[in-house]
Amino acid sequence: MNNDLYAVVGHPISHSKSPRIHSLFASQTGEALEYTAIQAPLDDFAGTVHGFFARGGKGLNITVPFKEQAWDLADRRTDRAAKAGASNTLYRDADGTLIADNTDGHGLVQDLDNHGVTLANARILVLGAGGAVRGVIAPLLARHPASLTIANRTLAKAEALVQLFTPDAQGTELNACGFEQPDRPFDLIINGTSASLQGDLPPVSANVIGADTVVYDMMYSLQTTTFNQWALDRGARHVFDGLGMLVEQAAESFRIWRGVRPETAPVIEELRND
Repeated sequence: MNNDLYAVVGHPISHSKSPRIHSLFASQTGEALEYTAIQAPLDDFAGTVHGFFARGGKGLNITVPFKEQAWDLADRRTDRAAKAGASNTLYRDADGTLIADNTDGHGLVQDLDNHGVTLANARILVLGAGGAVRGVIAPLLARHPASLTIANRTLAKAEALVQLFTPDAQGTELNACGFEQPDRPFDLIINGTSASLQGDLPPVSANVIGADTVVYDMMYSLQTTTFNQWALDRGARHVFDGLGMLVEQAAESFRIWRGVRPETAPVIEELRND
């Protein structure tokens, strides 16, 4: 019997940990599947997707730079994909309808839960206003923090996100500002910029770090990320990187496709030790 086919699509894609993660999930759960990485041409993402499903493929994960194109390509979007404006998970239902979902926000919140971070009534600062941040705002608001401040280099982009998610705020104080404006400690700071990948820092004040501040960098690295090291040097209580988020969003995709939720802790540990 042939295994069901799944893949991650991006450009570039050779660095992706998704094949390793889903291979570990399959071994753990006994699910018969094959998961590969596909580098799509920048000018023919749609052809890559349609070709994959035409060959009998069952589901795709989507990574940069195609998440918005995946959203556009879908026949139907889940509520969380609709809000995120991007999709990292595609699949077809029994009728052949191409459905877009977004599991990034679920992955972040689940990993924060794994680390024992309390979101209810927390004062949260989110750095950045791009697609990575847009995908996590609604799941964060669903946990009813006291306040959520979106800081970004271009203020208008942060303000646009506040306007978009105000209907989801449900009593949470939702604010937008530039990077330099926050000047008091927060309970949780989430770095949604890609600055750490270049070894750079968003220009935020050290005053956002207090003795009880938890910092989460959505980027991940074998070493402490640049932003997390900056936070530790300024007295943050705990810092975490985005490897757990990566595994948790993958587990949610796996559940959508297979109806089985894998255990994530042993997979995260194995990746840390690779």
